[in-house]
Amino acid sequence: ELKRGTGRGGGAASDRMLGFLKEPVVVTAKINVSLVALTVMGLMSRLWRLCYPRAVVFDEVYYGQFVSLYMKRIFFVDDSGPPFGHMLLALGGYLGGFDGNFLWNRIGAEYSINVPVWTLRLLPALAGALCVPLAYQILAELHFSHCAALGAALLILLENSLITQSRFMLLESILIFFILLAVLSYLKFYNLQKHSSFSGSWWFWLLLTGVACSCAVGVKYMGLFTYMLLLATAGLHFWHMIGDQNLSNVSLLCHFLARALALIIIPMGLYLSFFYVHLALLYRSGPHDQIMTSAFQASLEGGLARITQGQPLEVAYGSQITLRNVLGKPMQCWLHSHTNTYPIRYENGRGSSHQQQVTCYPFKDVNNWWIVKDPGMQQLVVSNPPRPVRHGHIVQLVHGITTRYLNTHDVAAPLSPHSQEVSCYIDYNISMPAQNLWRVEIVNRESDTDVWKTILSEVRFVHVNTSAVLKLSGASLPEWGYRQLEVVGEKLSKGYHQSMLWNVEEHRYGKSQEQKEREVELHSPTQMDISKNLSFMAKFTELQWKILTLKNEDTEHKYSSSALDWITMDTNIAYWLHPTSGAQIHLLGNVATWASANAAALLYLCLSLWYLLRRRRRIYDIPEDAWQLWMAAGGICGGGWAVNYLPFFLMEKTLFLYHYLPAVTFQILLIPVVLQHLSDHLCRSVLLKSMFSALVVAWFSWVYFVYCTFSPLTYGQPALAPAELRALRWKDTWNILIRKQ
Repeated sequence: ELKRGTGRGGGAASDRMLGFLKEPVVVTAKINVSLVALTVMGLMSRLWRLCYPRAVVFDEVYYGQFVSLYMKRIFFVDDSGPPFGHMLLALGGYLGGFDGNFLWNRIGAEYSINVPVWTLRLLPALAGALCVPLAYQILAELHFSHCAALGAALLILLENSLITQSRFMLLESILIFFILLAVLSYLKFYNLQKHSSFSGSWWFWLLLTGVACSCAVGVKYMGLFTYMLLLATAGLHFWHMIGDQNLSNVSLLCHFLARALALIIIPMGLYLSFFYVHLALLYRSGPHDQIMTSAFQASLEGGLARITQGQPLEVAYGSQITLRNVLGKPMQCWLHSHTNTYPIRYENGRGSSHQQQVTCYPFKDVNNWWIVKDPGMQQLVVSNPPRPVRHGHIVQLVHGITTRYLNTHDVAAPLSPHSQEVSCYIDYNISMPAQNLWRVEIVNRESDTDVWKTILSEVRFVHVNTSAVLKLSGASLPEWGYRQLEVVGEKLSKGYHQSMLWNVEEHRYGKSQEQKEREVELHSPTQMDISKNLSFMAKFTELQWKILTLKNEDTEHKYSSSALDWITMDTNIAYWLHPTSGAQIHLLGNVATWASANAAALLYLCLSLWYLLRRRRRIYDIPEDAWQLWMAAGGICGGGWAVNYLPFFLMEKTLFLYHYLPAVTFQILLIPVVLQHLSDHLCRSVLLKSMFSALVVAWFSWVYFVYCTFSPLTYGQPALAPAELRALRWKDTWNILIRKQ
């Protein structure tokens, strides 16, 4: 019976399995056809004839250089921002098999056959195309109607400036993509908060918010503006949660820790990873090394590493060294002396010591070598075993070629009269004794017994007699000083400014006591092998500091503009001009869209103030849920515009119209918000709603008309005749290029 029962059970199971196999497997999925159609249209508008023009377009001349350096693994520093955006552009070059061999020296230069133009421009174009469905979903997550979401997506689709910027090897479209992705992810997370806290999808959208924010900041520091907006929004929402009596203290703590992990810790870790990959890829020395410290340069393959490989690590009495100023401004330079003396009297009538000049020289030279001498001994060679110099030790610095001692005294420096002159002492047998004792202070020491190390130690030299600190003033000496940089003794020194810090760059243990043999030795390489690899965090800290503080000289550009010019689009940028025909590409926005966005922002502000005043008087013109929706949309769209625009009024840098694109993207999203609000709450009758709908259709037709009108300047084709180009100059301030016939 037991067997028969088992057989019946097994038979039933097999029947069910056979029944399952007899039936087809059906998978159902909901597909938003509108979203798919918008994505396809976005891809078509951005990818159409992407290789045209096959020439360098505007800032491709700038970013292309970095792509080539990535391909060749050569280190570089770009003061415009972090490396993630550059790496994405380089990924396009890698996918296309680019070898990096192209001279990026001129806008309009024809690309050679080895440059994969399509793949180099692909990622920015894809990012720009995906902004269209992202705009749709953002409005949908804000609980606006399908028509409003569709309108937002179509406005982004038909925005000429966004199309232009996304079709070339530029970063703004990638930045805007990650900004919109971060906003959408946070909205989806927030909407799941009410009924699905700590679910898989809840965690997914929360984590994606942090990742997208980190990617936005990693592309350009402008991404910080939206990141701060979302952090503030998350903080406000959490503040409201604290007042929810249904949530326990433990639950609130878990919510706080989840947000801190996803929105702060993970983005910081991801940001560090961008630099880790950047530094791992760029391991070879290049032209940008010189602004980095000696330790950083020595960690790169070739360049300084080739020179310093095998140097002794510990500086000892008798060491032969070159001393590089840590500041590196106005240029990198080394402590230097030569046989020439200071003039007896300067042009302004002040007198000098007439001692041997000491300067900071921006080139490698045998006169940059100095010998570290023990004041109590005469020998200029390293003993066996070497006696290392430690923090607080007193030394004399002997110029290697002239054998004169580094000296300072109470004589005014040539260009910095409030500081002391630094010289190499010449005994003129007058009442000016030598004052050549210096105390070594290792600023980045770990203990007071630290040994002075090659490359790694940053050192101050404090004059024993006067307490003056050896410092680079940065001023260029006159002709008598060969335009080299002035070195002074700073008497009133507070803190450790980098101009007072020096590090040993080249180093050998001196072996020759005779001067002629020593001069030969100063020209010879060293052989000892000491590793000086920097940790990743040390390299990251230095590189990050250089990015934040390194400022190229801002020069007036033909197409630079002010932030006020952007709102009314009183400016444009000519990106490319065909060498023979009238075909050209300009960064120009859709005039209809930009004007409507300004009107929508102004109307939103006025209505919000009106509602606030009325609500203060306990008069509620719209339902509470409509008010909350209105404020939420304004916080995201209006707030996004404000945080991405207003900071530019505080920036002292050359500005261009493309800096406004993230802000105007948020402002465009505000248009359907205002339109739906007007339709739902101000158009009370059916007739008014019908008339309003007709006006919206007419307005949108105007937007499409403007898009079509300016598309030849967006895509660069077809080529227009001079009369047609003049007709497109809707504003006198626009610089439309017209060839003389």
